[in-house]
Amino acid sequence: MEDNINKNIETLKKWIKQSENIVFFGGAGVSTESGIPDFRSTDGLYHQKYDYPPETILSHTFFRQKPKDFYKFYRDKMICTDAEPNITHIKLAELEKQGKLKAVITQNIDGLHQKAGSKTVYELHGSVLRNYCMKCHKFYDISAIISGSGVPECECGGIIKPDVVLYEEGLDQEVLNASVAAISNADILVVGGTSLAVYPAAGLLQYYRKDKLVLINKSATPMDNKADLLIQCGLGEVFAQL
Repeated sequence: MEDNINKNIETLKKWIKQSENIVFFGGAGVSTESGIPDFRSTDGLYHQKYDYPPETILSHTFFRQKPKDFYKFYRDKMICTDAEPNITHIKLAELEKQGKLKAVITQNIDGLHQKAGSKTVYELHGSVLRNYCMKCHKFYDISAIISGSGVPECECGGIIKPDVVLYEEGLDQEVLNASVAAISNADILVVGGTSLAVYPAAGLLQYYRKDKLVLINKSATPMDNKADLLIQCGLGEVFAQL
């Protein structure tokens, strides 16, 4: 098994060396090595006990109806301001600087790709670092959320909402279009740290048209049989060798 993983990592290194148009599509597994819990892992948020299930709390309806309960959970579990980029974030930023990586498409909301130095990052589910007033649309950074308790309010009296995509909300069309364009034009599409279970994000893979689809994930995904290169291990183990 390990020989096979090492062989596949060598193949990936060769492909990367030869390519000038790589796109990376990442999920929660990119950030778990920075200490940010994966929602769906065995010890992730979905297996912890709260008054309501996380899917309910992180929904648009719940946010509107029980903003105080939403923010109690959100501050406790969704914000990790002390998390630092790991080897995967750092190597991706290096590949972009070299002109090889054209875009990072992420399902994460932690801003760690930008913290590592990546410039072209499409955040499918938004970012905890951006917040806005629902009434006057004034922008607020993360300090507006973490500095107080209860429901954060704008000076105009409106409720401040995180710029993250909650359940029942649609993805940002511009971000979606840019992601589709990047994937459509990529020579190599590297997909890492995602179960490919969340739609419409997982559906973006259908726009890849070439023959170098790389899947890196510890566990099996529904797309494994479509991969041109399958590496079943942690992202850090792979990116440390690139």
